[in-house]
Amino acid sequence: MPPAVIAALGLPWRTRGTVILANGSEDQFDIYAAVMGWDGTLRNILVEAADTDPLVVMALLTSYDVHIRVVAGGNVIIETLP
Repeated sequence: MPPAVIAALGLPWRTRGTVILANGSEDQFDIYAAVMGWDGTLRNILVEAADTDPLVVMALLTSYDVHIRVVAGGNVIIETLP
């Protein structure tokens, strides 16, 4: 999540992390605590500060069916598995 959004939300800082970038180099980032609503349930999550577009954590998608139309403006449909 962009640091400006984290600051605007007032998320509490928890720790620092290390990531290996696509070019093989390492970078450091701050990690914050947050609460998000997911499928009618509030979940405690950790948020990584990065000046990029936010990404959905794959662990949240366990037990869901995800359909993505990979074109500009394409639909994303997330449904609970039976």
